Amino acid sequence: MTTTVDTTAATVSGDIIVDVDNVSLSFGGVKSLVEVTLNQARGELLSVIGPNGAGKTCLFNCLTGVYHPQAGSINFYANEGRATQIVGRKPHRVNRLGIARTFQTSRLFNALTAFENVKIGVESRQHTGPVGAMLRLPRTRKEEREGDARAARLLDFVGLRSRANELASALPYGARRRLEIARALGTSPQLLLLDEPAAGTNPAEKIELATLIRRVNNELGVTVLLIEHDMGLVMSLAQRIIVLNFGRVIASGTPSEVQHNPDVIEAYLGAPADEEDDHHVPPDAPDDGAE
Repeated sequence: MTTTVDTTAATVSGDIIVDVDNVSLSFGGVKSLVEVTLNQARGELLSVIGPNGAGKTCLFNCLTGVYHPQAGSINFYANEGRATQIVGRKPHRVNRLGIARTFQTSRLFNALTAFENVKIGVESRQHTGPVGAMLRLPRTRKEEREGDARAARLLDFVGLRSRANELASALPYGARRRLEIARALGTSPQLLLLDEPAAGTNPAEKIELATLIRRVNNELGVTVLLIEHDMGLVMSLAQRIIVLNFGRVIASGTPSEVQHNPDVIEAYLGAPADEEDDHHVPPDAPDDGAE
């Protein structure tokens, strides 16, 4: 018997930014996502969690055009409220709609400075073409000055203004993770997908990261969708949590509701909830790198 899980965003009634409807994704005989349905409210800080191989990163790849699901639809609602179908669009076109992401493993340009990395994100939103760049037209020069200023502001926002001229490869790991967020913000997203941003960070860096994610959500007004294995971080940040297991949504609700959900406990601990002494999601879940 299939259990139906209500994954409706309840925090901002009637104002949905992304709507995933019955999405299924398979690779050969392996089902990575099975009829996944969920939505996210504009301004909501939503987290997707689940054990290793649950399909979390596959979901992100579908949301950003990297993977094209065999069934289902994904509609993105930009600020003007018009629905745009994501499925079938290439990643750069999805980004232009207003969706940006970070990755499990660092994707920085290590041979470039912190400033140059962020500038790449900013330039993806600029309109100067090859002719304008070669001729150095007034509009081109103005756009470049504005882009430089925006990159500097974003570095300041993530606490890296003083390290703007350092190579990305020379930055501490926690700083690199914040730089990736700054570069993603450079594309002016309405929806920011963070794929395990705290992976490999120490406790102090996790605190800095949590503060930054809250500021992105509250001060910049960017909707955040978070994949993270650090349950302490998830529980402190997320307004709502959706749980995947074997490619299916098995639970949805507030952090407290999900933490005490018997299906979630069984998925993480591998035994029915009534056989466990502690009815809660373990603080550290397995690594999700296999997805």
